[in-house]
Order: sequence, then C-alpha cells, then structure tokens
Amino acid sequence: MKTFHVHEEFVGKRLDEAVFAWGCTLSRSKSAALIKSGKVTVNGQLEKAHYLLEEGDAVEVGEPDVKETSLTGEDIPLSIVYEDEDILVIDKQAGLVVHPGNGNPSGTLVNALIHRGVTLGGGESSRPGIVHRIDKDTSGLLCVAKNDVAFSSLAKQLSDHSMARKYMALVLGVIYEDDGKIDAPIARSRKEPMKYCVDLKGKESVTYFHVLERFKESGASLVRCRLLTGRTHQIRVHMEYIGHPVIGDPLYGKGNRKIYEQGQLLHAYELTLTHPRTGETMTFEAPLPEHFKKVLATLK
Repeated sequence: MKTFHVHEEFVGKRLDEAVFAWGCTLSRSKSAALIKSGKVTVNGQLEKAHYLLEEGDAVEVGEPDVKETSLTGEDIPLSIVYEDEDILVIDKQAGLVVHPGNGNPSGTLVNALIHRGVTLGGGESSRPGIVHRIDKDTSGLLCVAKNDVAFSSLAKQLSDHSMARKYMALVLGVIYEDDGKIDAPIARSRKEPMKYCVDLKGKESVTYFHVLERFKESGASLVRCRLLTGRTHQIRVHMEYIGHPVIGDPLYGKGNRKIYEQGQLLHAYELTLTHPRTGETMTFEAPLPEHFKKVLATLK
C-alpha cells in the first residue's frame, strides 16, 4: 500500500490520471481498473476514476491482484542474485531462453520462475514480469518485476537510459584502440529476418566499449561493453559492424568458432537500477561463467 498526499501540482486532476502519474500502474486504463476494483481510496473513501483531487487529499493505492497465467512451471535451476517483494535479479546461464515464444514454447526462465511460485507483474501474457531480455546463449544479469508497479518503474528506467548494463565479450581480432563508441542505428535485416543489422532507417543504437585485454597470438580481444540503448542483438551487431564479431557467435560475422562453438561469449556482468519502491540505487555483479573462464585461460 502506498500513500500520496495531494499538493498543488495535482489539485483538480482526475484520480486515475494521478494514480498513473505516480507510477502505480502501466496506463490510465489500468489505473481506472485498479480504482474500480476498490484498491484505491481517497481520505479512506472509495471514489470514482473521474474524482477531481483536492488540496490535502490522502490517496492510498494498493497492489493490483496477481494475474493468473496459462504458462506451466518447470523445474529448471536458477541462480538468484537478489529477491524482495518487488524485484528479482537472476544470473542467467547460457543456453536458457528468457520467455516462451516461437520455437521455444517451454523450458524458459519464465517457466522456471512459475515453478518456484514467484509472482510476476506487468508485461505480456507470454512474458510476465520480463522488462528486458538477454539472448539464449548470452549469460548474466537481468531483472524481473514481481508486480505492475515494479514493471512500470523498471520499464521507465530502460526507456530513459537510467538503468545501466555492462557486458564482457570476447571478440575476434585485436582492437588497438583502448576505448570506442559505436553509434549506428539497428533494424531487422530485410534479407535475413532472424538477424538484425546496421541500417540508417533503423532505431538509434549506441554501444561504448573498453578493451580489457588483448590476446595477440590468438587474434582476440576481451572487451567491456556498456549499452546506452537496448536493441535486440545490439552488441553482437555492433561488434560485427566494426569488424570484431563476438567469438562463438553462430549468427553474426565470422566469429572464430574454432576457439568456442557453443554460442557467443557474451556475459552481462553488471546491472545498476533504482529500486521501484525504495528509490535506492542498487548495483549487482555476476562473475564470468566457467565456460568463459576456460576459454580465456586457454588463450593465455
């Protein structure tokens, strides 16, 4: 339950408009539905969505009812980094799809969460609670929302780029610059629908990278990447675009699959976000997985 006291900024505004503006729901229509369900009171009384707020009104907003899902739970191991009543942070293993979709009707992260009895809020019915994704063969951190309020907050952080995500990638070739910025729009490929590519008509996409280590004899570089935007396959597309595809990548460029052939060596190692309830800035880290460490040890 959250309590809001109406001040000058919200005097005269509709109740549903204010509930949405306070970040309690994902849309005005969902605010109206929440009010209709009796989850919102003004000065201890139930009011209609069109109620006009007055100075000093005390508005209490409860949590939406948990939605039922047709998805089934599956006993799939998960590495839980952090969990509370609003969010859950997971260190996803490579090879695990995040949510059901074409070609992956089950065996996903969402199925694993349902098996654990985790409540999931916001998002589409096939991907409840999923605010952002990482690819099947990419390992590392992602955050899941356990209610609509958390989903709304995390989605806004993604949109305004206040959620920070850092990755480590092993890429083909030696990059001699220490730092770089790749500012190149990305769109779905018109020739190969399963792929994305740099396209002037695409969406703004910006990746920053920093070289951590160079393996000159093997012809590879370990880089840290920071996403400003979050397009599908962004790091994989951008690194291919500058001639340094991610090693092991079966889809983009000519990533050297002799070094590793079970998927791209890409790991989301750091995630920084603002907690949707407390406002606290939280940073989570996940060490490189064993298969990634073994490849680096071989190169050294």
